[in-house]
Amino acid sequence: MTDIQKREKKDLTRARRGRAVTHQAPRRPMPGVELWRGSDGQLWARTADRTCSVRPVRCFPWSKPTRFVSLRDRDEDEVALVRDLSDLPYTAQRALGTALLEAGFVFVVEAVLEVEEEIEIRRFRVRTAQGMRSFQTLRDEWPRGMSGDGLLIKDVAGDLYLVPNPDGLDAKSRRLLWAFID
Repeated sequence: MTDIQKREKKDLTRARRGRAVTHQAPRRPMPGVELWRGSDGQLWARTADRTCSVRPVRCFPWSKPTRFVSLRDRDEDEVALVRDLSDLPYTAQRALGTALLEAGFVFVVEAVLEVEEEIEIRRFRVRTAQGMRSFQTLRDEWPRGMSGDGLLIKDVAGDLYLVPNPDGLDAKSRRLLWAFID
C-alpha cells in the first residue's frame, strides 16, 4: 500500500468516526526566484530570465499580508508572484518581509488642509498622525472606499494615506473631501 493510499484510508476512517479531516499539501520551495537585499538597501530578484531590483505589491486579500505578493520591477511589470512567504527560503523570507514592512507603511490622515486641482494632478496638504504631509495624486486616481467607511488615497510615489473615518473629520476637511465621499 502506498503512502497516499494509507493516508486516504486513515482519512476515511476518521471521517466515519465524525472527526475532522484536514489536509495541507506539503510546502515546496518556490522554484525559479531568488530574493535578497542588496548593498543599496533594495530588494533584488533573480529569475531564469533576469536579475533586477523589485518592489513588493500586496495583492488581495489584504487580510493575509504574507500571501500573494507581486514582485514588480521599475516599469511595474511583474517579475514573480510569491504565493506565500513560507514558500521561500529563510533568508528570502526575511528580505521580502522587511521590504513588505517598508512598503506597507500607511499615513493616517487626521485633517485635510488643502486640495488643489491642476491639469493632470491633485495636490493635497494634510495633517497625519505622523506629521504634516503634502502629496500629489493623478487626477484620474480616485480614493478607494475601504470597509468601515474609510478612504485609501495612493499618491504618485506609491505612498498610502488612510482616512479611517471621513465623517469624523472636521467640517473643513469634510468639505475638501466631499467629492470623494458618497
